[in-house]
Amino acid sequence: MDGAGGGNSLPSTSGSDAVKRRVSYFYDPDVGNYYYGLGHPMKPHRIRMTHVLLEKYGLLDRMKVICPQLARDRDLCAFHAGDYVAFLQSAKPETLTNPFVARRFNITDDCPVFYRLFEFCQTYTGASIDAAKELNCSNADIVINWSGGLHHAKRSEASGFCYVNDIVLAILKLLENHDRVLYVDIDIHHGDGVEEAFFTTDRVMTVSFHKFGEYFPGTGHILDDGYGKGKYYAVNVPLNDGIDDESYHYLFKPIIAKVMEVFNPDAVVLQCGADSLSGDRLGCFNLSVKGHAECVRYLRSFNVPLMLLGGGGYTLRNVARCWCYETAVALHVEVNDKMPDHDYLGYYGPDYNIHVATSNMENKNSRKSLDDIKARILDNLSKLQHAPSVQFQERPTYMELDEIDFINSAEPSV
Repeated sequence: MDGAGGGNSLPSTSGSDAVKRRVSYFYDPDVGNYYYGLGHPMKPHRIRMTHVLLEKYGLLDRMKVICPQLARDRDLCAFHAGDYVAFLQSAKPETLTNPFVARRFNITDDCPVFYRLFEFCQTYTGASIDAAKELNCSNADIVINWSGGLHHAKRSEASGFCYVNDIVLAILKLLENHDRVLYVDIDIHHGDGVEEAFFTTDRVMTVSFHKFGEYFPGTGHILDDGYGKGKYYAVNVPLNDGIDDESYHYLFKPIIAKVMEVFNPDAVVLQCGADSLSGDRLGCFNLSVKGHAECVRYLRSFNVPLMLLGGGGYTLRNVARCWCYETAVALHVEVNDKMPDHDYLGYYGPDYNIHVATSNMENKNSRKSLDDIKARILDNLSKLQHAPSVQFQERPTYMELDEIDFINSAEPSV
């Protein structure tokens, strides 16, 4: 592969877009083989579908393509409890007979034990950790792992189809070389696991745009804004059903612009959950592929080292459409709307296009509600006068664990 796809990125951080970025893409050919079970909405096969589209559009030739290493036990224990990691390592469908153990680690129909579960966790997590290392070594400007982004996993339990929180582990790795890391989450579900992990620190800001109100995981109220040193470093943008591109970016762009101004991150992690797209099997938003990808385009324009991760997304054909297009956005490449012929073309009928029409569902987000949300969040951000000073050792080990309180979340109700 032509490793960089074109040369170094430009030094501007003013929001002006630069054409070329060095992009590294992490993909394990085995990732599409994992299977949560019959009828389960989470299907890793969507990662393979995305990869095949990238190949047929010629986008792989514009990136450095890396097969990641499997995450080791000790890598996972940088965040997760040792007994939980040991459980994941030993769990097999045929041996999980103790209901107490299942309850303890929140093993449910949503988070089943399936064949080669631990290897699946090692695969997607290893890719995110390796992506962070790639940024730490300045080998790329943008790194991509569409198999990652499993934002619900907690320190000692599975949650919401997520077992290991690869995002937290990747951010911890980034903090070894970067003073401040921004995490942005555009999945329809609140990024609760990541927010909890960094709720009391000013070195990580978490910003989540999500459906709020009688919706999993039930967290992410606008008043939840951090604690202690982390006060105002957790930003929650609660949204209602049917939000469209225009309404979404009416909030996204001014909020992110203010975040970039006051927090001044050294690296950005963007969780690109595709269940916020129109027509998602489990979602209720009305974003187009272009509207979703505009979040990638906008964050790319600040020219800060950027990690793109996957996440939710349960209408497989739309997930692959979205992440293929967002890869093209990262590369600053236009792709033809009409798809090239490939093995999975039948999934995309009858039009066989990258872009599909949104629905005519009602947008329940009034302009007044959007204005109120924007005003409150911008006011909170204005209380952060400047980027925080960093008074940590040069290479912190897990952020000084005693300085970070893991908030015990209430048991989720789906």
